[in-house]
Formats: sequence, C-alpha cells, structure tokens
Amino acid sequence: MRAAEAEGPSSNPEGVVLLIGCGWRPYREYLLASAASRHPLWLFCATEPTWQREHVRGCTVLEDFGPGTMLAAARRLAETTPILGALSWDEALIVETARLAHALGLPGAGVAGIEGCRDKPLTRRLLTAAGLPQPGFAYVRDEADAVAAAERFGYPVVVKPRAGGASIGVMLADDEPAAREAFRVAAEASLHGSPAYAGGALVEEYLAGPEISIDAAVADGDYQPLFVARKTVGMAPFFEELGHVVDAADPLLADPELLATLAAAHRAIGFRYGVTHTEVKLTTRGPVIVEINGRLGGDLIPLLGRYATGIEPGAVAVELALGRRPRIARGSRGRCVGVRFAYPPSDCVVDDVSVPEPMPEPAADNGVPASGALTSGVLASGALAEPGEFLALPPAQYASRHAYVICSGADPAECAVLLDKALAEVRLTARPKIPAAATAG
Repeated sequence: MRAAEAEGPSSNPEGVVLLIGCGWRPYREYLLASAASRHPLWLFCATEPTWQREHVRGCTVLEDFGPGTMLAAARRLAETTPILGALSWDEALIVETARLAHALGLPGAGVAGIEGCRDKPLTRRLLTAAGLPQPGFAYVRDEADAVAAAERFGYPVVVKPRAGGASIGVMLADDEPAAREAFRVAAEASLHGSPAYAGGALVEEYLAGPEISIDAAVADGDYQPLFVARKTVGMAPFFEELGHVVDAADPLLADPELLATLAAAHRAIGFRYGVTHTEVKLTTRGPVIVEINGRLGGDLIPLLGRYATGIEPGAVAVELALGRRPRIARGSRGRCVGVRFAYPPSDCVVDDVSVPEPMPEPAADNGVPASGALTSGVLASGALAEPGEFLALPPAQYASRHAYVICSGADPAECAVLLDKALAEVRLTARPKIPAAATAG
C-alpha cells in the first residue's frame, strides 16, 4: 500500500471530516467549497490533488479504495488528527465509505442503508416489502431470462445495470430483439463499475409519466427535502439526461403523497444519516421510486438548488456526516434555475468549444450569488471537453457532453426559453474520428 500525505500541519486537534474521492472539477468543485465552508476536510484520493488543495486541510493519496487500504490510512491519520465523520458524493465509493464510517464508529447512513441505495434489485425488494408501489421487476443473468421477464411484464420494459448512476447502460426495449440488445448494453455497462455488482441486468416494467429527482437530508431517519429537479431526457431508446430545472417554489416540495412515499422509502432501506438523491416517476397511480442514490445528485443539480434556494448542499452533507441535524437556510427570494447540456450531433474529435458569457452577478463571499440576487439570464457556462478529446453518443459513451449552460428565470417557462437561447449560442468545432485501420495504410 502506498499513501502519500499532503503538506500541512502534523496534527489538527479540531478534527476533520474525511471526503472519499472528489470527482471532476466542473461538476464538483462548488460542492467541495461548500463542504469546506462548514468544517475542515481531509481528502482521500487516487492521484495527487491540484485544484482541490485550496479547499482541504490535507490529503492522502491511496493506491486503491479497498476497505483495508482506507481503514489503515484512516487509522494512521487518526493518530494525529481526530476523524469526526466520513462522506462521499462519488457513486462508486459510497459503499466503501459507509463501511469505513462503520469501522471507525462514525455517524452515517449505515452499511445496510447505503446498500439499499446502491443495489437496485435490493431496493426494489425492500420497497415492495414495505408496501410501496413498484413496477414489475426481475434481476436476470442472461438474454433468455431478460426476454422472459419482458414478456411477463409486457413491452415496453426498461433494462438497467444492477448498480450505477447517470442513466449509464439504461435502455428502453419494446420487443424481443430490443430486449436482447438492452440486456447486452446493461451487462456491459455493469462491468465498468464495482465487481460486486458486475454482470446481469435488472428488467423493469416501464412507468409512464414525468421524472423528477429530489435531493434531501436524512437525520436520524427523518426525511427533509432540499430541492426538486424536473428532468429532461432524450436519445431514445437510451435515457440520456439532457438537462434539469429547479424551482424554489415547486409545489412538489409540499406534496403530502410524494413526501410520505419518500419518507417511507428511506425507512424501508434503513437509511440513518446522510444526503440522498431520489429519482421518482409521477404516474397515474401516484409517485413511484425509480431509484435512491446515497449521495447528492450529479449533473450540477446541487448547484441549481444552491442558486435557486440558497441552500448549501455541501455544507448540509458535512453536517449529516458529523451526525448533526443540518442548519438548512433558504434564501429570502427563491428563483427558477436550469441547466442544459450540449452534445455533439455524432461521434467526433473536439477541436474547440465556445460558450455564451455569463451575466455579471453580485456574488456572495463563497462566489455564488444568493438566491435573492439572481436576475434572469445566463448564470454560468463552461466547456466540458478539451481539444483532441473524442466524444461518442450512447451506447459507446454516456454523458458525452461538450458544454453546459445554466440560466435563471422567473418561472420554468421563462427558464426554458432562456436555456434554449443559451444552448443555441454554444459552438462546437469538431471532426470525425478516423479509424485506426484507415490510417494504417
């Protein structure tokens, strides 16, 4: 095992919260800054940190995130610096983080609570046993069983990996050939995640209706929603997430049926302390849980929530990792904020990306405008692909985006208009990738 300590003080009696993994800067730096504003952090990471350094008290570079490696590194750190909590917003690391917290006697969701999020067939079984509405579902190991399950439920069906996020490997199938192909896509996607969930696929009855996500705080089992995001998906038969809109005044935040379903679902999986990102279909029979993720949302959703409501999601996550009920402070005037992602029209190699300039906004001390300070227009934008980077559409790649734009509007309708306009101003210069066989001649 190799562990390298970052430069810093040899001891810290104040104590730290361990952050396991961090993620890509465009998607996660705002969370790191938010979390660090609440309590000192110590980062466990796979490579030497760069931009992360200004936000953390110190770091340990690990050669792997196995339970033995992390526990040994944590115990060495604890010899000089008290460890008060552990958290992760990386889907691939949340189970090991829960196990580490348990081994160190730290607060958290509990290993069973996190497994109830990560393992989708287990989630379905627990929610069904709790009497919550669920689609027909089956975990299958081969194409023939996938087809048999699909025919039992009736087409169309959704086929997905046993674990994962960002709709990677999720596919709609409306007949037998499609079900076979969807199984192959989901099974292949599962091989690129944790070995514990590799192979096979989950086949589910298709749920009609709009899809939303809810980021929430769970303290001692009590569920409190933070913000709701309305999701836009596309690239059928895949479920690529094209954008999200968060409205601080969304009526679903006070919908009794939805909130009761969410609270019951978290009780059913035994989730104790932490943040969750739950995806829900609003169907004719009421809200139905698509999945529960034991982390904050991706796709910049927590940033939208921060802009729209004034809530600091990273700080909330730290409070819960410390075993505290979080101080959730909403801005004085809520807004509607959305993000839209730009995708190439076909597989390509990127030459250049340009995006519309954001409007100047009065910034708070943390660099993000308070919700009351927002005006309509482009709040943020950025390139997500570098020159020379290869982008491919599903199923070869997922979330293969070259840019994003974030806009604020008075309501969802105005926000959508502004997002359309801003996305149209994104410019991609690219060229087709020449196959290696063609260049060999």
